[in-house]
Amino acid sequence: MMKIGSNKKGFTLVELMIVVAIIGILAAIAIPQFAAYRARAQNSSALADMRNLKTDLEGFYAEWQVYPANN
Repeated sequence: MMKIGSNKKGFTLVELMIVVAIIGILAAIAIPQFAAYRARAQNSSALADMRNLKTDLEGFYAEWQVYPANN
C-alpha cells in the first residue's frame, strides 16, 4: 500500500535560493560587460561620423576652394 502524499514533486526553498544566487552572479558579471560593449560601439560610431564629416568638408573645399562657414 502506497502512502498518500509521498509522491511530492517540486523544488525546495534551498534549491530555488541557489538558482537565484547563480543568476545574480551571472548578472553581476554580464551587465558591466554589456555596458562596456555599448560604450565601445558608441565611440566607434562617433569616430566613423567624424571621418565622414572630414570627407564631406574636403569635398566641399575641393569644389569651392573654401571651407563652409559656420553662420
